Amino acid sequence: MDDRTPQPLDRYAPETALTRLIRIPVRIVVLVVVLPVRMVWDLLAAGWYAVDRTVLPPLRRALEASAGALGRGLEWLFASVGRVLGWLIAALVLIPLRWLYTSVLTPLGHGLRWIATALLAPAARGLGAGLAWLFTKAGQGAAWLFTALVVAPVVGLWRYVLVPVARYGVAVPLVWLYGAVLTPVGRGTDWVLGKVWDAAAWIVGGVWRGVAWVLGGVGRGLAWVLGGLWQGVAAVGRGLWVAVAWLGMTLLVAPASWTYRRILTPVGREIAEAARVAWRIAGYLSRAVGRGIAWLARHLIGVPAAWVYRTVCTPVGHLVRDGLWAPARRAAAEAGRAARSALATARETVRQARRDAWRALVGGAGGARSGEPRGVPARTLGSTTTVPSAVQASETSLLGEKLVKRG
Repeated sequence: MDDRTPQPLDRYAPETALTRLIRIPVRIVVLVVVLPVRMVWDLLAAGWYAVDRTVLPPLRRALEASAGALGRGLEWLFASVGRVLGWLIAALVLIPLRWLYTSVLTPLGHGLRWIATALLAPAARGLGAGLAWLFTKAGQGAAWLFTALVVAPVVGLWRYVLVPVARYGVAVPLVWLYGAVLTPVGRGTDWVLGKVWDAAAWIVGGVWRGVAWVLGGVGRGLAWVLGGLWQGVAAVGRGLWVAVAWLGMTLLVAPASWTYRRILTPVGREIAEAARVAWRIAGYLSRAVGRGIAWLARHLIGVPAAWVYRTVCTPVGHLVRDGLWAPARRAAAEAGRAARSALATARETVRQARRDAWRALVGGAGGARSGEPRGVPARTLGSTTTVPSAVQASETSLLGEKLVKRG
């Protein structure tokens, strides 16, 4: 097929005249709207990243330290309050209660137990035995009196008076009356009422069948008439519904569908595509602006600050370090060493003067005061004993002595 042959335009295809018409203006408008939002978003993201790296870790550590200090303080406070409350409860409640229990209640309980076991229990057992015997004898007498005065007369009256009167004066006549009189009368009444009921049922049944036949004919006629009317009304209703549905489809649904397919769908698709492209372009522009600001900050602030640091601060620092700090540190070290040496000399002089004074007071060169520091004892040549006043010999003298002895 020749490519130059015009093809029919598909109205459902995404590339239509309306799409091509609104694409560039929509993208320009969306870019103008989205660019500030994207720059603000990137600025907020950079600020949050800087805050997260520089501010939040020290703040978190400070909060953790504050919380730890507060927890330790509260723990110490509660522990102190608990100890004070425990001491107060023990001093004001527990110790008095223990004294009351051991000094008052325990002796009182022992005394009451002795009274109860030694005095009251035997008395109660004797009194209970006497009362039990008395009540037993009284109960036996009362039972004999009740049997003789109440139970025996009542039993005789029931057995020899009431039972014969009820049997022969009431039960036997009632049985004869039921069997000889009431039963025949009831059977005759039942037969007469049965015949009357059958006759009444036959008459009422005939009348009901006639009325049902008449009402059935009337009902069938009314049902035929109402059925015809309902069919007519249903046909009119169906026609009206078809007309209303056609009008709705023609005047509402078809224009709305055409508007949705031909206008809203392309416009919405282009707006979404334009927003996506504008967000990406705004990101590029925002990064370019950020790089420009960073370049300006570097050349306006960073480079001069680095030059000042290299050319001014570093030589000045080296001068201060080499000309002032190092000599001062060496002088301080020399002064410290001289002070330590002077203190050691003074300490040794005082120790020697004290030792000489002690020897002068006690007498003798060998007397040493207890507590005075002793020197390291030296070994004599050829023995393992130590003498405090002997001088340590060198290791080479042993070898020379051995060689002289061998020669």
